[in-house]
Amino acid sequence: MPARGIRAPLPRGGLAQLRRAGTVSDLLLLYECLTEEPTDLKSIAARLGVTVQAVSHSFRQLERRGLAERRAGRYRPTVAGVAWLHTVFDSVRSDLDVRGRRLHVIRSTRAIAGADLAAGAPVVLEMRQGLLTARPGTDGPSRGRAAVAARRDALATIEQLEGIVPIRPGRLRLLALPTETITDPRTARALARRLASAPHAILAASGLEAFHVASRATDRPVLRFGVAAAAAEAVGVGLDVCLVLRDEDLPRVLATLAAPQPVPLRVEHVRPSAR
Repeated sequence: MPARGIRAPLPRGGLAQLRRAGTVSDLLLLYECLTEEPTDLKSIAARLGVTVQAVSHSFRQLERRGLAERRAGRYRPTVAGVAWLHTVFDSVRSDLDVRGRRLHVIRSTRAIAGADLAAGAPVVLEMRQGLLTARPGTDGPSRGRAAVAARRDALATIEQLEGIVPIRPGRLRLLALPTETITDPRTARALARRLASAPHAILAASGLEAFHVASRATDRPVLRFGVAAAAAEAVGVGLDVCLVLRDEDLPRVLATLAAPQPVPLRVEHVRPSAR
């Protein structure tokens, strides 16, 4: 079962840039020119397993792009060609690293027992309220077996994992309060009406003023510290989050939520009514 969580974004370029026809051949040819400094193209063709005509065509294309040249009787990359090689190789290496981390295989894990589990019993893994939960059965996309018996709500060790736990991302609502009316009691009342539409969402506030207003708008607990990271993680495991903040803090918080992986969200401006 591949590890799940907030995914790191794939590097720009990466493997995708190799899809352009001839790119791989150009890279291989330019690498040979850099490392072997050949005096003829026949030796390169033999090493690459292609015809001399194909290598000659690739070299002419690279030459026209200013990436290769024939200098002192040798086929060589230009300064721009060497830079291009490093850029593409670094991009592909980073892309492979990210993709490789996503393929990390987990052989066993712990989960909350959704019911009493017998040792060796088949279970289905699923997310419930942001918690990995194991329930008896075999009718799910992610399955395993209980390593030992476990009572309901206890931590259970699950082995022989297969499949992927489906995770439907939660919803993130940014509730922006007008800075100029932050001390107006009507702002807290307007926020209370918005929060009533999401009674089960996690409530968080960024900054002292937003926390103060949120605390007066509801009796629900308000998360105060590390709210951007907490919101991103909660949404990633399927929980809804309402994040209260001042409208002038929106750019900073949005920038935080955009890295390293953008978080789907909706911005709502809370305006105090005349009442």
